[in-house]
Formats: sequence, C-alpha cells, structure tokens
Amino acid sequence: MMVMKKCRFAGLLTCLSLAGTSGCSSFMSHSGPDQGYYSGTRASAKIVADSNSGWVMRPLAALDLPFSAVLDTLLLPYDYYRSGSDKAADSPRERVLRSEQQNHTDESLSQAAPLVVNTPQPQR
Repeated sequence: MMVMKKCRFAGLLTCLSLAGTSGCSSFMSHSGPDQGYYSGTRASAKIVADSNSGWVMRPLAALDLPFSAVLDTLLLPYDYYRSGSDKAADSPRERVLRSEQQNHTDESLSQAAPLVVNTPQPQR
C-alpha cells in the first residue's frame, strides 16, 4: 500500500514538473511586448530549424514546441485583446524609436560620421 502511494506521488510530481516547464517559449514571449499570434510556437520552431542552435537547445525546443502550441492556443483571446494596443507602451525599443522620430534625432544620427575603432596592429 505504501509503495503504491509513493509511485502515485512520484507520477504526480513528474507530471507537475513537465507541466510547469512546458510552454516555456510562450511564457517568455508573452511576458514582453506584443509579438503577435503564436509567438512562443514560432520561437520554438525557429530554434529547432536553426542549424546554429546548440545541441542542447534544439531538443529542448522540440520538446517545448507542442506545449507552446497548446498554451498559445489558450492565450489567443489575450493576444487578440492586445493586438490593437499601442506597442510603444509595451516595448522600450518602440518608445526610443518614437522619441527619436519626434525629436528628429534619427536624422542627425544618420548624418553622423561612423565610429572608427582603432585596433592595435600586431608587432612584427
């Protein structure tokens, strides 16, 4: 009887661990600015398809992909609600770009001289 309870507890703990770590890409993509629909699924698929991804990340992203798809599907109403919102309110990058456009900083930066970095030449 005690062994059966331990097995059930171990199974429950395993299921909860898998459920807690699944959909990681969806959680990460929904914690930032609005990135559209199925952003977590797209992020996982991009990692799996990218040949430059590390040997550890590709299998983890492949495991995460179906869970992210399910979570993204559940979050579709939230994504639809956020889709009409102003992205500048969510994203620091968008706020900086808007500020540069309003202050015409982008024009003055485009006319600035490029930064030249002098690297020391190896001595012979």
